[in-house]
Amino acid sequence: MKRFLCLDYGHRRIGVAVSDPLGITAQPVDTIPVDDPEKVFDAIAAIAAEREVGKIVVGLPLNMDGSEGDTAAEVRAFAAQLEVRVGVEIVFWDERLSTQAVNRAMMEDNMRRRRRRARKDVMAAVIILQTYLDFLSR
Repeated sequence: MKRFLCLDYGHRRIGVAVSDPLGITAQPVDTIPVDDPEKVFDAIAAIAAEREVGKIVVGLPLNMDGSEGDTAAEVRAFAAQLEVRVGVEIVFWDERLSTQAVNRAMMEDNMRRRRRRARKDVMAAVIILQTYLDFLSR
């Protein structure tokens, strides 16, 4: 079975998580800095090939009423380019409140602000992917 890769797209960093081979649990991978688009696509392609990814889950930032705004359109445009370059199917998953859940969990663990900032993107990707995997297992 192929793994799932999850991306939490942001203007500065992209959080990356991957599933276990059975598609049951999500694990953090890393963050990719968004400074050069070519490097971003190359980094994602390398991770997808190394981890034998069969599908990429991209967090879709919906408004609280479920509508799509400008950021969702930006994420869709990024994902369209990614799908062409990497050659792996892309699915979108609602990421509403994932970052808030991560911040709350890290504050409960008394994690320092500097460390929270560095980890929140990758942990948001973990939460997005885990909710997607849980949905599939129903």
